[in-house]
Amino acid sequence: MARSASASWCGSSERSNPRGRGPRRPSGERPQPFDFQINSSCAQPFDFQILKLCLVRAFRFGLQVRDESAAELRAIARRAETAGFDVVSTADHISEGWAPLPPLLAMADATTKLRVCPLVLNNDFWHPVHLARELAAIDQLTDGRAELGIGAGHSFTEYTAINQRFDPPAVRKARLAEAIEVLRKLLDGQDVTFDGEHYQVHNVRTMRAQQQHLPFLVAVNGRNALAHAAKHADIIGLSGLGRTLSDGHRHEARWQPEKLDATVAHIREHAEQRDVELNALVQRVVITDDRRQAAEELAANVDGLTPEDALQTPFLALGTHQQIAEHLEGCRDRWGISYFTVRDLDGFAPVIHSLSAAESRLP
Repeated sequence: MARSASASWCGSSERSNPRGRGPRRPSGERPQPFDFQINSSCAQPFDFQILKLCLVRAFRFGLQVRDESAAELRAIARRAETAGFDVVSTADHISEGWAPLPPLLAMADATTKLRVCPLVLNNDFWHPVHLARELAAIDQLTDGRAELGIGAGHSFTEYTAINQRFDPPAVRKARLAEAIEVLRKLLDGQDVTFDGEHYQVHNVRTMRAQQQHLPFLVAVNGRNALAHAAKHADIIGLSGLGRTLSDGHRHEARWQPEKLDATVAHIREHAEQRDVELNALVQRVVITDDRRQAAEELAANVDGLTPEDALQTPFLALGTHQQIAEHLEGCRDRWGISYFTVRDLDGFAPVIHSLSAAESRLP
């Protein structure tokens, strides 16, 4: 019997020790977006290059909430923190659901260490100066627990609903790139003058973030947009989703491992010496004793997806909790993806426990 989470391929919808391999961290010290461990399998003497290869990033886990009530949001945040999630996220869509930013304050107030992040804001709906003010306030009010998730927008039906022009992808991505540069300077406390193609800002200073460096997650695809994100983002959000379908929300799934190989190689090439954290938005969590059957059923309903691809992609989590834990370790080994966001607290919490238990058994 299999139990699954969300059915659509949709781009949005504390623990004291890190998960995965590596030395244990002192109690009370939580993994941060730029936290590394030494792969314990590297037991022999090695030079600096081998040491570099042995560095692995600590796992982080995010939970994206949906349409819960106010009381449920707070309760879910507390449960997520207890279960070992590191980040709780909202989505940004024009709908009857929550706006993306106010729930972050409520969930942060209900917890003590859980970080909060909109996943992701549609850049076209937020001017960078106004967004910088909102984010700085959230970061100050949460005692430095905010992160920013932002993308170029994809749901053309939402643009139509508010009579806003839906520009071609290249234009929206160029506008996002400018916004990221303006936001970074404002949140770092700088006086900003910016004369771009899409934004002009003159001698503006806003409240700065409490964190010395508020992490930016940028969710984009395409070579130029990824190259810019590799140079400016702290985290790149990967979804493996392609063209937006006719309903304005669902997407084509491009989950072939070779495509992700090429994407990650492109990011690393343009990141140069920067180490960018990679996030995967997991579209389905299926808890089952028959991993192969779950993959075959999903492949039968997704154009272009094979069972083999379904078993390998980081955007699906199929199998027993232990199998999923091993799958995530494999994804981290192959692609360097260490930050996974899901929408199923109860189904995924034992996976976090499995990874934590494995780490605790290391010498």
